Amino acid sequence: MKTDSLDKKADYIGITGSVLCMIHCLITPMLLMTSSLLKHDAFRIGYLSLDYVFIGVNIVAVYFATRHYASPVIRICLWAFLSLFTVAILLEDVNELFEYLGYLASAGLVISHLFNIRAHRLQHAH
Repeated sequence: MKTDSLDKKADYIGITGSVLCMIHCLITPMLLMTSSLLKHDAFRIGYLSLDYVFIGVNIVAVYFATRHYASPVIRICLWAFLSLFTVAILLEDVNELFEYLGYLASAGLVISHLFNIRAHRLQHAH
């Protein structure tokens, strides 16, 4: 995939990764209580390690979304929410507060990516 193509799709990749992460985090407690699948260590470890995949996807998305065209405010927001998201996901087992912080950061990433998409459209419309 060419990097120009990735630059154009980075916001959509970031939105998708953040939304999937929120869904993953919301359904995990229900699956832990109701499903026998997550009672098997191998499956549970693989499923729960998706957190690291979401962190990686969001790092790539923010990098390519801010590489050339993002305004300074959007750039700062994306990197700040990414940092908050990463810390929250890595520390979510330490305190319940980090889980909620992860939701907030994920929502912030989605909103920042949407603003970046809008800014690109307005910039190219002129």
